[in-house]
Amino acid sequence: MRSVAVFTDTYLPTVNGVTYTVKAWRDCWTDRGGRMDVVYPRTDGYAPRVGEYPVRSLPFPFYPGFRLGTPWIPRRVRDAEIVHAHTPFAVGLAGLRLARGSGRPFVASYHTPTAEYADYVAPSDAVESLVESVSERYERWFLDHADAVLAPSEATATHLREAVGVSSPVTVIPNGIDTDLFRPVDATAFRDRHGLDDADTLLGYTGRHGYEKRLGDLVDAAATLDATVVFGGDGPARAELERRATDRGVDARFLGFLDRDDLPAFYSALDAFVFPSPVETQGLVALEANACGTPVVGADRGALADTVEDGVTGHHFATGDVESLRSSIRRTLAERDALEETCLGVRERHGVDRAVDRLADVYDRLS
Repeated sequence: MRSVAVFTDTYLPTVNGVTYTVKAWRDCWTDRGGRMDVVYPRTDGYAPRVGEYPVRSLPFPFYPGFRLGTPWIPRRVRDAEIVHAHTPFAVGLAGLRLARGSGRPFVASYHTPTAEYADYVAPSDAVESLVESVSERYERWFLDHADAVLAPSEATATHLREAVGVSSPVTVIPNGIDTDLFRPVDATAFRDRHGLDDADTLLGYTGRHGYEKRLGDLVDAAATLDATVVFGGDGPARAELERRATDRGVDARFLGFLDRDDLPAFYSALDAFVFPSPVETQGLVALEANACGTPVVGADRGALADTVEDGVTGHHFATGDVESLRSSIRRTLAERDALEETCLGVRERHGVDRAVDRLADVYDRLS
C-alpha cells in the first residue's frame, strides 16, 4: 500500500462530509496496512492520534466553527509517496507545495464548491458575484495543478469539466459510507430520549444548517402536512429556521449535533429524510439514510439528481418549488414500505471499501 499525506482544511472534531470522508478513507487504508497521515488545522477538543498532524490555526470570522490553518508541512509527512489534498485553502496549498517541491503525484478531491460560501463573506449581491467569480477561477487554478481530480458523483464530474473548466483528468469516486454502522435499528429509545414518541409522522434532515441548502423549503412544505420535522446538526441558518417554523406553525424539533453512533437511530426513526439542497457534490447523508431503510426526498439539481433514484431510494422534486416538494413528500410517505425494501436492496454498493478500492487504483496509476 502506498504511503499518503493528506492535507485538509477541516477535520475532527468538526463533523461534515469532508471530515467524515477523510477519516473513513484513512481508517480503511490503515486497516489494509497502508499509511495515510493527515495534516489539518489545530482546534480545541480533539487530541491527535498517531499519524495526525495539526498545524497552527486561526478562527475564520465569516463562518463559525471553521478555522484557517497555516500552510505548514510537518516534517514527518515529507516522505509520503502520494500527496492528497481534500480542500484548496491554506492547508491544501501546503499539500500542493509539498507535491511540487518533491515531484510526487498530487491528487485533489472536490467536495464543496468554494463559491457556495460567497454569501457568507459578501455584504452585497455585487460583491457576492465578484467573490463567486474569483472563487471559481482560483478553484480551477488549484485543480489544474493536480495529476488527478476526484469527484464524488457523475454530476459533480460534469460540473468540473464543463462549468469550472478543469483540464486535469477527473475520476469519479463516491465517498462511500460505513455499511456496518448505517443499517436499520430499533429507534424507540432514540425517540423517547428526544421527546419524539408523540409524533406519528417524522420528516427529518441532519447536517450543516447552511442558507444554500434551502432548509426553509422543508419548513414551508411541512406547514400543511400532519408531520413533525426533526433537524439534527447546526449552522448559521438555524436561528432563521426556528423563527420560520414558529411563524408557519410547524412542529419542528432541533436536536443539535448528534453523535455519529446516534445517526442510525435518527435515520431509522424517520418516515422520510428530506434533502432540499441543490448544491451537493454527493449527499452522503442521503446514502446513510437509505442504508438505514429510510427513503429520501431530494432536490432534482446537483448530485442529488443522481444520488436519489426515483422509485428506488426515494423521489425528487423541482428545486425551489414548495408545492412540488410537498407532493413528493406525500408520495414518498405513501410508498414508505416498498421504498424501504428497495433502499436496503442497494445499500451494499455504497460501502466505503469500494470507494477505497477505486482510490487505490488511482494512486497506483500515478505512481
